[in-house]
Amino acid sequence: MLLVPFLLGWAWRERRSRAVLRFSAAHVLARQGRGLRTYMLPMLPFLRVFAVTAAVVALARPQSRDARVRDSSVEGIDIVVALDLSTSMEAGDFRPQNRLHVAKEVLAEFITSRVNDRIGLVVFAGAAYTQAPLTLDYGVLKEVLRQLRTRVLEDGTAIGDSLATSLNRLRDSEAKSRVVVLITDGDNNAGKIAPMDAAGMAKSLNIPIYTILVGKGGKVPFPQGTDLFGNTVWRETEIPTNPELLQDIAEQTGGEYYRATDPESLKQGLQKVLDSLERSKLMEGGATANYREDYHPYLLLAFGLAALELLLRSTFLRVFP
Repeated sequence: MLLVPFLLGWAWRERRSRAVLRFSAAHVLARQGRGLRTYMLPMLPFLRVFAVTAAVVALARPQSRDARVRDSSVEGIDIVVALDLSTSMEAGDFRPQNRLHVAKEVLAEFITSRVNDRIGLVVFAGAAYTQAPLTLDYGVLKEVLRQLRTRVLEDGTAIGDSLATSLNRLRDSEAKSRVVVLITDGDNNAGKIAPMDAAGMAKSLNIPIYTILVGKGGKVPFPQGTDLFGNTVWRETEIPTNPELLQDIAEQTGGEYYRATDPESLKQGLQKVLDSLERSKLMEGGATANYREDYHPYLLLAFGLAALELLLRSTFLRVFP
């Protein structure tokens, strides 16, 4: 701002030193009197100075403080979701969609409803893999979830391996509340770790496992290819389930077992998991004030004055030479 007076002095001196019109008999023009343009012409340098002043104020980034105070402490739960991607998740007992499609939709809504909970994603079929580590970036997590497909991993249902992989993601977590949510529709028939051994690991780490059995069980519609017109052919197929195993896992680790036979019951199961958990602080903080940016009017004023000066100098107040 200290440069603005110098800019103003330079503009005044530059205007005084520049001849608007060279004429040998200036007294002839003097008798004609002054018009409106004569009085407006000295305003041009001031418009530029005011534009620079407003721009400097905008660059200083003025702010106003909100009267309300925000708590900067972030509370949340560390959650790892183990999602079954075996081919049995293609069963159509949730028609018109299959089990996996419904599970992904409900999980996406679940992720959207969270604010400060760190969520990770483990997928499994014949083997288990970490698809997304614990994160607060829900946008990336939902995009990863959207791209999940069956028949990508070796087929099977490795429940024990999926639990062990999930526990490994939570082992070093400092959150007071850590939990694994297992979503599957079948019985353990693959993997290197027995499900109850994984449950014992969870118990020693004090991590509850909440199990959700997806599907109605028994004979369910299962896709058997397509017909001549490209329509999916469904056939009643027996898909084995083991609700007793999932109940034992939940009971041993201090979690709970739920059965989801439709999208609404799956959504309720996930909500009950959250309702039963204690929140913990992930980051310690204090009370901080909210600030609102107020530079926008000054920036608009700077552009407006500069544009007005340029417009007048090029049209109504244009001088020669």
